[in-house]
Amino acid sequence: MKLLKGLFLSILFLSTIVHADSKNELLFYVGITMVKPVKELATNFEKANNCTIKILQGGSQDLYDSAKSSQVGDLYLPGSSSYRDKFIKDGLLLDGKFVGYNKLSLVVKKGNPKNVNASLEELTNEELNVVLGNEQSGSVGLASKNVLTKFGLYEKAVSNAIFLVPDSRNLINAIKNGNADLILNWHATTFWDNNKEFVEAIVLDDESSQKSKLVFNLLSSSKNKELSKKFMDYASSVEGREVFKKYGFLDDEDMKNFDKVVF
Repeated sequence: MKLLKGLFLSILFLSTIVHADSKNELLFYVGITMVKPVKELATNFEKANNCTIKILQGGSQDLYDSAKSSQVGDLYLPGSSSYRDKFIKDGLLLDGKFVGYNKLSLVVKKGNPKNVNASLEELTNEELNVVLGNEQSGSVGLASKNVLTKFGLYEKAVSNAIFLVPDSRNLINAIKNGNADLILNWHATTFWDNNKEFVEAIVLDDESSQKSKLVFNLLSSSKNKELSKKFMDYASSVEGREVFKKYGFLDDEDMKNFDKVVF
């Protein structure tokens, strides 16, 4: 099933890729939560470098499976550097560039009508309709499993969930559609223009937020490695950092310590 998902994602852009001028077109695999800052940076980069950037978005695991099975594409940005750690041995992922952080927050309907507290234990509250991410398909599900397991809450939270979803977008939609009272999602999703009027984040302490590094990965399949590296440098530049900060992936303290990050 995972392979079929990867092949399907690849096919979405395959016809475009085949006919593209390989010297002037890049393909990025980007986790859903990070698409907005990457799109903004891509627009600027295209104008300055006379190129076209295509973005394939989805769950981080599904995207990796797609890139691996198709052997097509230039950059991969999953929702956590744990995917780099996990897959670096495959040889598909080459150079990396840190660009920000994902961190988890509890997310509720605007105004917090159920008076949810800033505690992961709320995900086990049987009086709440809870929806969680699936750890098999996306970074938010994997991060959720890791942090809930750390605090001994995973099995109880999953049993309490009314259903699981593949990615951060579907988590937010569960709140917006009225199916869920509470989700555990990437904090940055609450910054999106089409979300911020409907949802709000309940910020967790650092230990509970599963703060995860975001790292762009150069793919060995890239036919435009120099141009791809140039984009990675741009994304991690001062201008790039400001864009990632605007979308909730960096704060003032992160900006001060940006150059000290090791991954």
